[in-house]
Amino acid sequence: MMSSNPYLPRLAEVLEVKEESPEVKTLKLKLKEGRMKFKAGQFLELTVFGVGEAPFTFSSSPFNLESFEVSIAKVGSVTGAAHRLKRGELVGVRGPFGNGFPLEEYKGRDLLIVGGGIGIAPLRSLLYALVAERSEYGELKLLYGARSPSLIIYKDEWEKFMEKDVEVYLTVDVGDETWRCGPYGPCGYTHVGVVTTLFDLVKLNPEKCVAFVCGPPIMIKFTVQRLLQLGFPASRIYLSLERMMKCGLGKCGHCNIEGYYVCKDGPVFPFEMLKDIPHPF
Repeated sequence: MMSSNPYLPRLAEVLEVKEESPEVKTLKLKLKEGRMKFKAGQFLELTVFGVGEAPFTFSSSPFNLESFEVSIAKVGSVTGAAHRLKRGELVGVRGPFGNGFPLEEYKGRDLLIVGGGIGIAPLRSLLYALVAERSEYGELKLLYGARSPSLIIYKDEWEKFMEKDVEVYLTVDVGDETWRCGPYGPCGYTHVGVVTTLFDLVKLNPEKCVAFVCGPPIMIKFTVQRLLQLGFPASRIYLSLERMMKCGLGKCGHCNIEGYYVCKDGPVFPFEMLKDIPHPF
């Protein structure tokens, strides 16, 4: 539940800081008062006191009401300060904001999840929501890529998702001596190449399947192109965007895309809404 004043941060305690990769840390947080109720795909505004505020999508299960997590790539002053946080410190949080993934609409369907880089964070939340009600959905397939093996995050979780009947396909742009290509379990596969090359390894039925995509703009662009080529309708391709979000309330105009506000109308959009907009990513 959000504060009655959406501009006023609530205090949250840092319960745990986990290093996922040289570039990404996951913060486990707990509100000092109340609980954080959110949907997979929504985001919050995180304040590091004395430094600033920035938006981050939830990366944890929406069914865990005791704590919540955000995964943060170190790219600037606020994210750098977030990486320096220690257990027991306090931060401010506003939210949840935005919409979420429309899971209720697609129960019984096959779902394809495609993530690149830190874009896997909201998709991790989505995966946790799906496996919590695994029997409600058809086949679940995850395609996830990073630049190198050291930048693959949530490394200790992929086999757990496989145990929940999720097919997991991982790829890196450039491999190294630690990266073994080929099957590594009953539903897992590792590969070298950009994430769209994983489409050659999976069997998909576009008539039954819904796709959820999040990652760098160039990855989203080519993933959408491939999905359309395969026969996915634009109405069943969902994109999680974080384009230039700032205030979280649609007031500053920072995230405007031809009349749509990513923070209010998104961050999850069906491609049907964006397909006629030049450079929507």
